[in-house]
Parts: sequence; C-alpha cells; structure tokens
Amino acid sequence: MKKTRILLLSFAVTALLVAGCKNQNSETPAASQQPAAAPQAEAKQAAGQSGTVVETMNAAGYTYVQVDTGSAKIWAAAPEFAVKVGDAVVVPDGMPMENYHSKTLNRDFDLVYFVDGVLVGGAAQAGAEGAMPAGHPDVRSQAPAADIDLSGITKAAGGQTVAEVYAAKADLAGKTVNVRGKVVKFSPQIMGKNWIHLQDGSGAEGTNDLTITTAETAAVGDTVLISGALAVDKDFGYGYQYAVIVEDAKVTVE
Repeated sequence: MKKTRILLLSFAVTALLVAGCKNQNSETPAASQQPAAAPQAEAKQAAGQSGTVVETMNAAGYTYVQVDTGSAKIWAAAPEFAVKVGDAVVVPDGMPMENYHSKTLNRDFDLVYFVDGVLVGGAAQAGAEGAMPAGHPDVRSQAPAADIDLSGITKAAGGQTVAEVYAAKADLAGKTVNVRGKVVKFSPQIMGKNWIHLQDGSGAEGTNDLTITTAETAAVGDTVLISGALAVDKDFGYGYQYAVIVEDAKVTVE
C-alpha cells in the first residue's frame, strides 16, 4: 500500500514537471517571433502597395521589382538597392509610366511605378536621397541659351502665355492649355518621355519656364505650339517638383 502511494506520488510529480515544460516551450516561440513580425506591422502602416517580390533585376542604375500584392502584380523601379525574390516590400506612391520600354533591358512594361525608394523588410532602401542614378540627364529647368531670342512671340489663339499659366494654375488644373513659345531645353527619353522646357518671354524668374512631357520631338530654338492637360504641384521625387507641368502634350513645330 505504501509502495503504491509512493508510485502514485511520483507519477503526479512527473506529470506536473512535463506540463510545466510544455507550457514553457509553447511560450518561447511566440516571444521570439514578436521582433520578426514588427517590420511587417510597420509595412502595413506605410503608404503605398505592399507585397512579395516575385522578380527583380538591375539596369542603368535602377532596380526593378515585380511585386505580388495578393490582388495583382505590379512593377516598380527605384535607384539601385538590395532585394531578392521572396522579400516583403512596400512600394510608395510614385510616377506611373505606361507602356514603358527599357532600352537597357530591351523589355516592355505595361506599367512601371518610378519611386524614390522601397521598404524592404520594414527598412527604406534607395540610392542617394534627392538624386537620380549616376548619368541620368537632369530635366529640371535651366536658363535659355544666350542666342535664343524670345522677342516677337505671339500668344496662341485662345491660349495662354507661360506667365498666365502660372498665374491661373488653380483654375487651369486638369484643363487643356495652349501655349506658343521657344524650346530652351530638350531632354529625350527620360522615363519613357521627351521633356521640353518652353519660354515665351513672359513671366519673372520662377514663372517664365514651362515644362512639357511629350512623345514628340523638337530642337532647342524651335518655335512650337503645345497643347495638353495642365498638372499642378507635381512631385516626381528626386527633387523633381513642378508647380505646373503639361503632360503628354501635342507639340507642333512652327
């Protein structure tokens, strides 16, 4: 009888020890997983589209990533950064480029979002802040060359001068503007578009230069008539901010 009680007591103690070990083991993984889950929580709170990288490649100073968001697959490109297939990323709002052709990759993309950088595992990954990849042409405004004569340029019929576009930008936002002027700068094939800086002699510093994106070409010094939708307060990232810009304009060389 005494032996039976001792055996029962031993079994009880053993059972309590086993149960305690099981409880301790079940809590340990949960605690160790908390730090790993934190970047995912931050990613969900970040702006933009999140998902998993299913394809990536580098070209001309950019890293391209195809991201599976769960509902769609999107392409994004940012100054070259470290990423691999399977990484969780967040793609912030950026500049959408439809029907984009990469000459370096010799590949067509239906849509690519060009962004300052992406979040990889909760950490920002990008090139130098405010800078385009090395060798990328600068499409920002510059003063016209000394030999470009801006005198005698007449305003487009039913259109606006460059200064008038700036002055009425709030009312003209999203509407078609028609402006005649001379090309003071032409930058071909920047993010799939040609960029023109147009001046007509109107306006003061900061309101005398109009930026246009187009599929058409023109030469510095050409007098052109442009027509297109006006966008205001446009920010493409990398320090490329425009109070006004005419996008996908029709350009007629006169």
